[in-house]
Amino acid sequence: MANRSLSARRYFGAFILIVAALYGLVFAGSDRTPQLGLDLRGGTTVTLTARTPDGEAPDREDLELARRIIEQRVNGLGVAEAEVVTEGDSNIVISVPGDDGDQARELGQTAQLRFRPVLTVADAAQEPTEGAEPTDPAAPTDPAAPTDPATPTDPAAPTAGAEPTEAPADETPDGEADQAPVRDPDAPAVTQEEAQAAFDALTCSDTGTGDVARSDDHVAACSEDGALKYLLGPAVVEGTSVSDANAGTRAGTGEWVVNLDFNNEGGAKWGEFTAANVGNSVAITLDGRVISAPTVQGAILGGTTEITGSFDQESATELANQLKYGALPLSFTQATAQSISTELGEEQLQAGLLAGAIGIGLVFLYSLLYYRALGLVMIASLVLSGVVVYGVLVVLGREIGFTLSLAGIAGFIVSLGITADSFVVYFERLKDEIREGRSLRSAVPRAWVRARRTILSADAVSFLAAAILYVLAIGDVKGFAFTLGMSTVLDLVVVFLFTHPLMAVLSRYKWFGSGRISGLGQVDRSGRAPRLRPDRGLVGATAGAQNRSSS
Repeated sequence: MANRSLSARRYFGAFILIVAALYGLVFAGSDRTPQLGLDLRGGTTVTLTARTPDGEAPDREDLELARRIIEQRVNGLGVAEAEVVTEGDSNIVISVPGDDGDQARELGQTAQLRFRPVLTVADAAQEPTEGAEPTDPAAPTDPAAPTDPATPTDPAAPTAGAEPTEAPADETPDGEADQAPVRDPDAPAVTQEEAQAAFDALTCSDTGTGDVARSDDHVAACSEDGALKYLLGPAVVEGTSVSDANAGTRAGTGEWVVNLDFNNEGGAKWGEFTAANVGNSVAITLDGRVISAPTVQGAILGGTTEITGSFDQESATELANQLKYGALPLSFTQATAQSISTELGEEQLQAGLLAGAIGIGLVFLYSLLYYRALGLVMIASLVLSGVVVYGVLVVLGREIGFTLSLAGIAGFIVSLGITADSFVVYFERLKDEIREGRSLRSAVPRAWVRARRTILSADAVSFLAAAILYVLAIGDVKGFAFTLGMSTVLDLVVVFLFTHPLMAVLSRYKWFGSGRISGLGQVDRSGRAPRLRPDRGLVGATAGAQNRSSS
């Protein structure tokens, strides 16, 4: 008895230690509630459709690369708990919970990042003229915008950040309208004359639908605010050559700048271009729009570039993120943008909690009617299982960003049956031992040995199914599989460290072994022959006869 009692205390101690450590982590942070997914707290879902020059579906590898880059850009913009997945053969779906819907829609406007020489610039509100003179670099029109002009810096430390100037007339311009038509990839490159016609007709009144121009095309493009329009030459460097970009301040002056790094191939092209175009401007285009048009102050060798201008922290960080995460292998248009209101999310959460409460209530009622006092053991185990699950959800949400969705709640409801099944297997094995003539104290360890194998096998199958579903599924189904697998593992923790030790302790009390209290039934010690079973009826009858003879 001493050994059994000591073993039970050890089990209880281990369980209490796990729960204490778990809730120590819960209360160590400021957020002590699980993070809710898009369908429970409201948010925005944006669907992007890839555009290719030939109008065909993109390569699967390019679509997956674009998904990863957009996901990195989401994280770089600080959009929390967002999910970026591919859908079909040409769509990418961005789901953003909470109040980041505007940022999600902005993500849908990102496309290909390119560096193009500026040939001509004009005010979009005025009648365009070819070869219009640019504004004075020392007199910015909008000091807050990163594309604004800035005072030139020392050529020994090449920088960029001034308003674009007119390029030499012998350079080849680029041209395209606000919304570029889908072009045949085998068609000749857009010429300067075609680009000039598009530039003259450009009004910058449309936001554009993605840059489908090729790198060797000539395009007409607008600034982000639509105030200026540019005639641009063929791309000199692709955005995929950008290896890093970050915002920072200059030592001594505290001026905000953007530091830009290229890979080896891009750095070589960039150095060659800047060496031949000192004093000219280069446009950085994203989704067919000019996000910045700095002036080259000197030859930039080695690929490291500093962009200066009238930046503040916000505008410098925004440009750095655009440079770092805007280089997609495909162009995209925003197909749909759907918002889920907070009220609808709350209604779905309440419906999910109500369904869970009904499920738990039915399990509690069944256990009390069928198992009596053993039902109380089951209820206590389920309550403690819920306590552990809640703590795990809070910690996982804080540490790895796990969000609880409506599908996840469904996984928990399904797991109730798996958890209750473990108790049913154990209690039914215990009844078998009692019917065979053993006392409750001796029946508990024997029943546990036999039930343990069944419980482990059943939970292993459930966990394996959940793991396979998690690997193969996408979207909300992953949440269902994750919560189902997690609940299965926690079920084993509760059954092994709480339910079995509790039964070992209760079995020492005679009152608990009463059939009316425990629901286990009474051991038949009368003179009647025991109930026969096909596999051991003869042995049972012989043993009963021997007992009567000996008495």
